[in-house]
Amino acid sequence: MRRATLFAGLIAGFSTLAMNAAQAVEIEYWQYVFDSRVKAMDQLIENFEKANPDITVKQTTFPYADYQTRVIAAKMGGQGPDVMQLFYGWLDKFVAGGLLQPLPTDAFPHDKIESEFFPIVSAMKRGEDYYGLPTAVRSLALFYNKKLFTEAGLDPANPPKTLDEFVAAAEKATKRDAAGNLIVAGSTLDMAGQDHQWWREVLVRQFGGQPYTDGDRKVAYNTEAGEKALKFYTDLQTEKKIGQAGFMDEGQAAFRAGMAAMTIDGTFRLGAFKSIEGFEWGVTELPANADGTRSNYASYFANGISATTSGEKLEASKKFLAYISSPEAMDVWLKTVGELPARRSAAMTEANLADPVYGPFLKGLEYARTTMFVDEAAQRQTTIDMANRVLLEGQSVKDSLAQAAAAEQAIIDAAAPK
Repeated sequence: MRRATLFAGLIAGFSTLAMNAAQAVEIEYWQYVFDSRVKAMDQLIENFEKANPDITVKQTTFPYADYQTRVIAAKMGGQGPDVMQLFYGWLDKFVAGGLLQPLPTDAFPHDKIESEFFPIVSAMKRGEDYYGLPTAVRSLALFYNKKLFTEAGLDPANPPKTLDEFVAAAEKATKRDAAGNLIVAGSTLDMAGQDHQWWREVLVRQFGGQPYTDGDRKVAYNTEAGEKALKFYTDLQTEKKIGQAGFMDEGQAAFRAGMAAMTIDGTFRLGAFKSIEGFEWGVTELPANADGTRSNYASYFANGISATTSGEKLEASKKFLAYISSPEAMDVWLKTVGELPARRSAAMTEANLADPVYGPFLKGLEYARTTMFVDEAAQRQTTIDMANRVLLEGQSVKDSLAQAAAAEQAIIDAAAPK
């Protein structure tokens, strides 16, 4: 009798498991490959599935260079993710391509979004609809190598505060061999990295101009201020000789290898730099100009729901998106990736503001601006080409600037509604 009872209990248990498995909803989440981001999302998925045993989440990743193409191709093939990551600067392309649906207001009321997130979340709004929410936001800062500073006779406890101090420190830290070849860059020069943001949203403003007008739909940097900003940047290589475009391929690679004393980069590098054993580096706010004017660039990757997701998958996706944009998820992301929480209350804590690493980035957020790209990759390429024409082809700063402005305006105009 006891055996029969045990057998019946086992059968009932297996039946319950089978029923739960049959009822479980699986959704798919896509993001690009970046080790610390994938690790953070693995943790968030584990947390979410524990709290929601009726939902499973499959994470799929692709190399950054292929990511947009994969998302678009999947949509055309009738497949793809339920929840996807996208850079805020891709939004127009993703909406126009029918890749995203507006966030359902029952789960994501607009008044709560606007009261709880940093104002730059508005970059995910088109018309009356929001199409995504960030887990974290990024700003820029100046990273510096403490060992190289000490070797150059610089005080690691007193990093550069102004552009003049930045140049002077970079000149002292630069090392070349007997043939004049660069061994250690005083600072990285990498327009393909974050320098295009530094030039556009910081240097142009610090020299008295503005990059765009009319809601970022009119290029405005083809002015004396823009020319001074571009000359300052290209002079770092041609006259000051503190760095070289293409040195060790990428600026962050040179800094990681201890072959650059300074680099301008974002919060997303924190996880990678922290993982290098014995690497002593510091962070400070981007240098101000001589008048004390500061500027910064803020950006983020958001998460949105696929236009084709519906029914029980939509309900599961709403729950998952709500969790990965929650304060709990933001804390996991901060500790694992280093990017700042997108909710002001979660970011601007006393501990975060006092932190020697997070503090400079948070201060930068207070005066940062977000460029409203229509095609981030194409617009970035115009600045890369602009610098290369001066550095590699010897074109005048003025002519290269004018060519860049015309090319970028054409990109913006082509994206305008017909």
